[in-house]
Amino acid sequence: MIKNWFKNIGPGPLVAAAFIGPGTVTMCTLAGVKFGYALLWAMALSVIATIVLQEMSSRLGIITQKGLAQTIRAEIKSPVLKGLAVFLILSAIVVGNTAYEAGNISGGVLGLEAIFGDQNIQTDWFSFNMFSVIIGLLAFILLYIGNYKVIERVLVALVILMSLAFFITAILTKPNFINIVKGAFVPTYPQDSIFTIIGLIGTTVVPYNLFLHASLVKEKWHDKSDLKYARKDTIVAVILGGLVSMSVIVSSAAIQTEDINSAADLAKGLEPLFGAYSKYFLAIGLFAAGITSAITAPLAAAYVACGCLGWTSNLKSIRFRSIWVFILIFGIASSSLGIKSIEIIKFAQVANGILLPVVAGFLIWVMNRTSVLGIYKNSLKQNVLGIVILAITIFLGLKSILKVFEVF
Repeated sequence: MIKNWFKNIGPGPLVAAAFIGPGTVTMCTLAGVKFGYALLWAMALSVIATIVLQEMSSRLGIITQKGLAQTIRAEIKSPVLKGLAVFLILSAIVVGNTAYEAGNISGGVLGLEAIFGDQNIQTDWFSFNMFSVIIGLLAFILLYIGNYKVIERVLVALVILMSLAFFITAILTKPNFINIVKGAFVPTYPQDSIFTIIGLIGTTVVPYNLFLHASLVKEKWHDKSDLKYARKDTIVAVILGGLVSMSVIVSSAAIQTEDINSAADLAKGLEPLFGAYSKYFLAIGLFAAGITSAITAPLAAAYVACGCLGWTSNLKSIRFRSIWVFILIFGIASSSLGIKSIEIIKFAQVANGILLPVVAGFLIWVMNRTSVLGIYKNSLKQNVLGIVILAITIFLGLKSILKVFEVF
């Protein structure tokens, strides 16, 4: 039974790997430091929303054997709307993942530095970080091999490593399990917590995972009978990802100071209280979170760009490779040289803020089209859940855009 489940494990862990990046770890760290276990329920809500949308995305990929971007191109008939949709998707996913890639690599670097110390190399002309280059090369080799099964197995192994590292870190802090259960199932709103709640949901329900999932399931499964495996794969992996995020919140809640701004600070803060092992486990988790996102972000961008532009999404095609190579090189350079692409990141945040509700809305619409999905279209229950989540994504999107313009 277990052997059969492992055989049918699929893109779910890759989706979990994609949303548990350094940004998510940092957001969860701040939530735990500031509010203890009180916002665990927000992560539980995020998990439910992610499962609902990702299940739709994977079902679409298996039934149509197309990526989400390809489906958008095919189903939107108006040339103007199609052009706008393609521009928005490319702006948010390709430009966004290019901007965020430096952060993914830098997150992995923080994990390595917590164990091995600073590895900046100084020259007469500039300085660069050796760990950034190493992480970038590892991602490059894995993606260049161009074999989906190899990518899947490596990322599944990294997700398991990351999960164990964060779970053990949380256990080492000897948490109060009754308070954890209460925090996860009883919603509370501590003072000044609203933006942290939105941040926790926003860092888990991400638009590029919807595109990534629909593209990956058709690499893994080709028959309608595989839907049951895809659904189980999605539910288990996203719940596991949510538990990892919750473990970070639990770990950071053990620190009795608010002078912590990142997971690297958390690693330093845990050591005097819970011993050197807690620091090492957290560092390993942070490294795994960084490198998995450093692999999935360029991969997702390549799938999206090829789908939007009508190119083949073959992992070994020149166009597919050229997209992820550009994003990876940009990320390595930005991370190792310490370049801050603030304007690009701001643009990407605005584009993502608009894209999330647009894609969620399109996904719900297309999941109700008999011409596309036949008997596999959404049920009434799935539509109700989808519409509630769509309302949440509209709120998240507005907040993301307003934050960029410093309204909040």
